[in-house]
Amino acid sequence: MIRFEAVEKRFGRNEVLRGLDLEVPAGQTTVIIGRSGSGKSVLLKHIVGLLKPDRGRVLVDGLAVHELAPDELTRLRGRIGYVFQFAALLDSLTVGDNVRLGLRRRGLPEDEIEARVQGCLELVGLAGQVERLPAELSGGMRKRAGIARALALRPDYILFDEPTTGLDPVTTASMDALMLQSRRQFGATCVIVSHDMASVFAVADRIAMLHDGRIRQAGTPEQIRESDDAVVRGFIEGRAEEAAA
Repeated sequence: MIRFEAVEKRFGRNEVLRGLDLEVPAGQTTVIIGRSGSGKSVLLKHIVGLLKPDRGRVLVDGLAVHELAPDELTRLRGRIGYVFQFAALLDSLTVGDNVRLGLRRRGLPEDEIEARVQGCLELVGLAGQVERLPAELSGGMRKRAGIARALALRPDYILFDEPTTGLDPVTTASMDALMLQSRRQFGATCVIVSHDMASVFAVADRIAMLHDGRIRQAGTPEQIRESDDAVVRGFIEGRAEEAAA
């Protein structure tokens, strides 16, 4: 389980998180929604220790992330797959080598590495793209390669930062199916940051809306759909004047 306890984070005068509390249940997909600039990606980065809270704590399986020694943080990160918004593949490496990189750092035997690379690329529909460079792939294919890289590590947690941004509707639906399949096949707890409401309702077990630095409301997709909170309803229905209240 991931838990945020009264987390505060500011950048200069910009107070992004203002005493944020949130629980992410194990084995489920929790989607964080909110307007652009509301701090959704900042929230994700706290889970892997890329950012430290100014106040409060972020706990992963009872461990306070920002209190971990460097070797402990490295071990924790080894249990978390992070799929960046633009995939963050290394341009100089082939798709296969991008997936192999983290596995080799773990010192796994070459036969196991190859089995994982082939299996994960096949899972995401890129079995024939092993030797291609990221620049030769479409945006959707790069995102799928990023997912393969994360899954190859067999993580307990997978974090997705805006996985459907910039994708056409058909590719978005394919990405949604892939995220659902990833959780079912690997049993990972998923945290997804998104403002694509069609995608959100397609994949979420729970939805939490980040607004004004705090979680405005969290619940099942049905509870969010039926919310009587004007800000929540304004956001999911695309009414700017209410979502900004």
